[in-house]
Amino acid sequence: MNGIQATGMNAVVVGAAVHLSGLRKHYGDVRAVDGVDLTIAPGEVVALLGPNGAGKSTTVDMILGLTKPGAGTVTVFGKTPSEAIAHGTIGAMLQGGALLDDATVGEMVAMVASLHREPVPVAEVLRRAGISELAGRRGNKLSGGQKQRVRFAIALASDPDLLVLDEPTAAMDVASRREFWRAMQAYTETGRTVLFATHYLDEAEEFADRVVLMRAGATVADGSVAEVRSLAGGRTLRAVVPGITEAAVANLPAVTDFQLRGTRIAVSSADSDRTLKALLAAFPGAHDIEIAAIGLEGAFLSLTGQR
Repeated sequence: MNGIQATGMNAVVVGAAVHLSGLRKHYGDVRAVDGVDLTIAPGEVVALLGPNGAGKSTTVDMILGLTKPGAGTVTVFGKTPSEAIAHGTIGAMLQGGALLDDATVGEMVAMVASLHREPVPVAEVLRRAGISELAGRRGNKLSGGQKQRVRFAIALASDPDLLVLDEPTAAMDVASRREFWRAMQAYTETGRTVLFATHYLDEAEEFADRVVLMRAGATVADGSVAEVRSLAGGRTLRAVVPGITEAAVANLPAVTDFQLRGTRIAVSSADSDRTLKALLAAFPGAHDIEIAAIGLEGAFLSLTGQR
């Protein structure tokens, strides 16, 4: 975590790319964000995870200045969100960002670039986003995945120091997702800071330096992927078990979560030895048994209380 942030500890603010302190946003009785403290260092790639309603989108909106906090403060490289946006410090790729149907990709990027003081040349933006071949294509001729890549290009137009991405690979196929993250890695190698919210836990596991896990408007975990996995504890047990039922799996000792597909089970356990002994006693025909450290998905389910 680069020594700059630990849940429950005083954060070091000097030189922070993003600093949230006591951040709150309530809508009536709904506490969308409820006392978030978070500091992101320059150059970090941070994944913001959490179930629906955890407060991820509201937090992102406050960082981007789209929503005013009910309490607390937000700074981006020492500036307010509005100041950071005015200086081109922030680039945002929002899933619902509208594109112009009748304009070409090159025209849309050029239009956004013209709003900034020191934009990246359009051809360079398209190259960085990996969509040079789409420059002459109109917005209404783009697939869902191509639209996401264009939104990425638009976010890069100001040459931002902080890039904020909301579900960046939604609607992309496997090949497009791979190309997108290749472009992202090239971008982050220049020392830029990235904050991305995603439902693809494998992306967070592979590309994030750090994971921030939210639940009910608050952060419940903050650290590297390995650190977050260790907070959940336990191990994952996989096996093929003829005759197994959901009730039988649920009644095994120390089970915190499980999946059953036909005769194949995947069990998250706080004590894998106890679970395995009970499984073999009840189902001696179990085979193809594997035990491994819990993955990020298992930690996500455990720490957010989502089955």
